[in-house]
Amino acid sequence: MVRIRTVAAAMLLAGAAGAVAQPAQGPAGAQAPADIAITREDARRTAADLADRVADSYVFADVGQRYAAMLRANAASGAYDGFTSGREFAERLTADLQAVSPDNHLRVGLRPPGAGQRPGPAAGQGPRPRPFPFEPIEEARALAPGIAYIRFNLFPGDPDTVAAVQRFMTEHADARAIIIDARTHRGGGLAEMDVMFPYLFARSTTLVTMDTRASVDRAQGNPLGEARLRLVPASEDVVRREHYVESHPTETRLHDAAVFLLTSGATGSAAEHLTLALKRTGRATIIGETTGGAGHYGGVRPIGDHFAAFIPVGRTFDPDTGDDWEGDGIAPDIEVPAAAALTEALVRAGLDRAEAERIAAGVTPSQPMERRRPRRG
Repeated sequence: MVRIRTVAAAMLLAGAAGAVAQPAQGPAGAQAPADIAITREDARRTAADLADRVADSYVFADVGQRYAAMLRANAASGAYDGFTSGREFAERLTADLQAVSPDNHLRVGLRPPGAGQRPGPAAGQGPRPRPFPFEPIEEARALAPGIAYIRFNLFPGDPDTVAAVQRFMTEHADARAIIIDARTHRGGGLAEMDVMFPYLFARSTTLVTMDTRASVDRAQGNPLGEARLRLVPASEDVVRREHYVESHPTETRLHDAAVFLLTSGATGSAAEHLTLALKRTGRATIIGETTGGAGHYGGVRPIGDHFAAFIPVGRTFDPDTGDDWEGDGIAPDIEVPAAAALTEALVRAGLDRAEAERIAAGVTPSQPMERRRPRRG
């Protein structure tokens, strides 16, 4: 059995260009080929394999069956027989899936060379390749006395990034304001949040709820990793966990600090989990634009001989309302253009506008703030 690589690894595989970008990354960050030649048999085998995967694993069983029925009917009718370009075939499969039921994570792409093999060179043969082509934390510093700032592109959950978040929180534990910039944050896992939240919350708090399709959870165990989660009762077709926080045992200075979270249309997936957690608890002021609307977590599975698909297996939602953000995104508390969000946060942290604009002008994210959505039909 091939285990779904969920949450952090999944977002790397789902694409470096955004949480809903085409799959372009392998387990070690290898770039997928620009294109490959495929045969009629490749196309039919891939469609059949994808049908089985979505039927068995997609977050909503009834929708998974609808995806599968469409794929099997198309394959049987010869709709996929004429494809010779692997890239074009992957785009067609993605469009067909999205036409049945839109999902901002569900995508098919070419599998990178060597995917599924042990990544990187053996010990003594040089450094391993970077698992992503950008810095997870692009900037972390004080922007002004008492105002700490950290900008994320990703929550990869690797030891170095988690340690960097820990250092930031420790070094700025006396700040009067924390600005978390998620405008270019395209997803990942929960580990970085689990480091930040204990510094910010004064008491044990339920953040969000996460439902995983029970068939996936039973077959593979908890797909969410070693996060701060607790099981709660649910219907028999899902396994429900609450993501929660316990206050830091000794450090309390940030409990009264103002917290600002910056968002854009490119804020996706785990970054939206972060947004909902801070918004519904009232612990942060969300400033910027409505987020991208990629709310179903999951992971990448190999499909056929040449392809891979990100298959959502669960959803994250507000335990008070039962609502998630798939397709709609999360609205900010203060709506301003993404490019102006940092200035607005600095003003609300106590700076005059001229000084805020001067400081914000010196902060230049390298990644885009615009969402790239999948094509649907």
